[in-house]
Amino acid sequence: MARTRAPGDTRLPVAVLVPALLGLALLVLPAVALLARAPWTTLAPRLASETVVEALRVSVTSAVLATVASLLLGVPLAWLLTASDAWPAPARRLLRAVVTVPLVLPPVVGGIALLYLLGRTGLLGRPLDAAFGVTIPFTLAAVVIAQTFVAMPFLVLSVEGALRGVDRGLEGAAASLGASRWYTFRRVTVPLVAPGVTAGAVLCFARALGEFGATITFAGTFPGRTQTLPTSVYLAQQSDPESAVAVSLVLLAVGVGVLLLLRDRWLTTGVR
Repeated sequence: MARTRAPGDTRLPVAVLVPALLGLALLVLPAVALLARAPWTTLAPRLASETVVEALRVSVTSAVLATVASLLLGVPLAWLLTASDAWPAPARRLLRAVVTVPLVLPPVVGGIALLYLLGRTGLLGRPLDAAFGVTIPFTLAAVVIAQTFVAMPFLVLSVEGALRGVDRGLEGAAASLGASRWYTFRRVTVPLVAPGVTAGAVLCFARALGEFGATITFAGTFPGRTQTLPTSVYLAQQSDPESAVAVSLVLLAVGVGVLLLLRDRWLTTGVR
């Protein structure tokens, strides 16, 4: 006879537990290997080197600017996504596909696309260069644009989820009192979705800080100008692997810290 499980027995079947543990190992062991390989005795001097400090400055500056740009563009875009529920299904699906495509697009492909859009011979880059003498590729602006392109969908989806959880009755009450849609959005909706906006901004910043493919393709890796921490890791791995590991630890610490922060303060809001 097959044994029946006792009420409250939460043990997983072996057929589920074994692949679950293997999946967990696949996610954890690379970080363990990185920690084991770290040059702990020379970590501080390596991280204090001029190359790393300059790359950190460029990374933080560009990631902050990309996050600000994502907030300015992404919050209205998230609002548009929620408003598109009233649109015909094909238009609604197309809009969502356009917004989320950077999540599934290889970053290097995004970098090439940006190059053909804003490069000197690009769709918009050629008239910008001809009319105003503006050249975007291989500048700090190119780093910010590449990071925004890759990271903004994280903020948009986070804010959209928060907007869908807003009590529409409050917005209706504001409208009944004569508030305009813009005033209602600023004074009622935005405060209600502030946790979602904050979570999205933090995720956006972390993703921008770790962006590599689109950045190196569209902005290059010029020290002190466009070289970020991820591109610094890529270059160091070819000549100084221990320095590459040291910088990788910084990015790993930032990533883990962001996830722990979000989990504790925002992602479980309303679930506890």
